[in-house]
Amino acid sequence: MSETVDTPASPFVSTQWLAANLGAPDLVVVDASWHMPNSGRSGAKEYLEQHIPGAVHFDIDTIADHSTPLPHMLPDAHAFAVAVGALGIGDGLRIVVYDSVGLFSAPRVWWTFRAFGARDVKILDGGLPKWIAEDRPVEDGAVRRLPAIFNPRFDHSLVADIERVDRALRSGSAQVLDARQDTRFRGEAPEPREGLPSGHMPGSFNLPHGRLVKDGRLVSPEEIRKVVETSGLDLSRPVITSCGSGVSAAILWVALELIGKTPLALYDGSWTEWGASGKEIAVG
Repeated sequence: MSETVDTPASPFVSTQWLAANLGAPDLVVVDASWHMPNSGRSGAKEYLEQHIPGAVHFDIDTIADHSTPLPHMLPDAHAFAVAVGALGIGDGLRIVVYDSVGLFSAPRVWWTFRAFGARDVKILDGGLPKWIAEDRPVEDGAVRRLPAIFNPRFDHSLVADIERVDRALRSGSAQVLDARQDTRFRGEAPEPREGLPSGHMPGSFNLPHGRLVKDGRLVSPEEIRKVVETSGLDLSRPVITSCGSGVSAAILWVALELIGKTPLALYDGSWTEWGASGKEIAVG
């Protein structure tokens, strides 16, 4: 994927680039590791065990809206600014985000920073696995940076709520693209969250995020186009990305952006909200 990294327009930087810039005073590295609730893994625990030197940990379950039972919904702008400021992330910094899988939760945090107005935020291509495979340094323990001031400029248009998604589906004003596994989308396999039915929003499309990621890296733009074509999505029309809880929906966002189709919005509540809302559920 060399043609999609280390360029101003790319959402990615390479491990080589990060190694060369690590320690720069205007650079902050963010470990965004998070795992599915049924995985038995903890991103916060794994961060303490090993991370890229100087990296701080962004926990999407902590930096979230705690007034709702829905998982890791975006906090309000003030709460976000306070939280990232406490991590030492302020205005004018270059931000590089990675995760311990390679490409899973990092796009969600990348998208979150962009939604709150960060102007220079990138994803580490290949994440921590590629960094370690190249025998680059890691450290353990928590990193404490000096507190900073982050002035949020929240772009509400990038975030879709359930009513906006419902209107889009009913009116046809936008397509909804779901990143969940196809068997969950069709209602054939259970959801990882207990009590939540499987199935999909009527009229939505399915593109399992695993079809876009190989060995912890996004596939080439050419392959992305081929996979998107098989989903039935019309690239000439607006797209809202969705998934189980708003995490892998951001992988779809990055992939679509790489082929020149920046999504209209991301459905923050995603299937966790829709499936429990009483709204119509389709199967098959």
